Order: sequence, then structure tokens, then C-alpha cells
Amino acid sequence: MISPDYVRLMARYNAWQNGSIYGAADRLSSAQRLEDRGAFFGSIQATLAHLLWADQLWMMRLVGTPAPRVPSIAESTRAYPDWQELKADRTACDDAVSQWAASVDARALAGDYAWHSASAGKTITKPRWQLITHMFNHQTHHRGQVHAMLTAFGLQPAATDIPFMPD
Repeated sequence: MISPDYVRLMARYNAWQNGSIYGAADRLSSAQRLEDRGAFFGSIQATLAHLLWADQLWMMRLVGTPAPRVPSIAESTRAYPDWQELKADRTACDDAVSQWAASVDARALAGDYAWHSASAGKTITKPRWQLITHMFNHQTHHRGQVHAMLTAFGLQPAATDIPFMPD
């Protein structure tokens, strides 16, 4: 089981890493951000759009924030054709995650959560703490893909190690 302190740490970590990744991607041209780099979702921008979509979806499920602008994984990569809008909504989502994390207590991590998974085609029930862990792990997974794509462009985002996170 995770603790409220873990949730706060990961919210802070993810906001820091998103700032680093988006800052590095800002140095690319629009064509470079949209170029298919052979990653699971193709491009840097498509991967980041999917990641924001997933964060918005989990926050909607777990906290009750507004739904993402598109309903499906397939549409998630095309939800943000405008880079500036993607960046602004990413920051807003990170702020919402941080505000929520600040108020998390043991009760918020307890119990199960059931939802209908369109991708699995069935209702799934899992412990809430496990789904929160998944939300943060999913961010780390896809940011790692973007980090590799940025590195291939010769860019160097900040270190990704939690002990090097600024205080």
C-alpha cells in the first residue's frame, strides 16, 4: 500500500519532470515534435497528448475532475494539435494533481474502485492505491519514451532521478 506522502512526492516529481520534458520539447520545431519517431504513439507531441489524456481520465475517475476532451485512447494522440494549448493544459493538470495530492489522506487510498474499461471491454475493480500508483507509473513510462526521442534530437532534459529533484 502507498501512503499520502508517496502521492505528494509523485505529484511533485511528475510536475518537475513534465516541466523538464516540455521545456526541452519547446526547443524543437513543430515539425520535429510531430515527426513519427517510431515510438508507441509515434511522435513526441502525440505521446504527450496521450499522457495528458490518461492523467485527465484517471483524475476524473478518482477525484471527479472534468473528463478529457476526447473519449478514447485512439483519439488521445490527436486531442491537442496546438502545442501551446497542450502545454497549458498539461500545467493545469499538474496543478490539479498537486492540489489533490496535498489533501490525500489514508481514506482516499483505501477501498476499491470499479470502472468500465473500454480498452479491455469489461468492468474492472482494483484497489484505489493501486490505480493511483498506476497513474504515476504510466506518466513515468511514457515520459521515458519522450525523453529518448528528445535525446535522439540532441536535447538533454533534466535528470530523471527522484533524489535530484529540486526542493
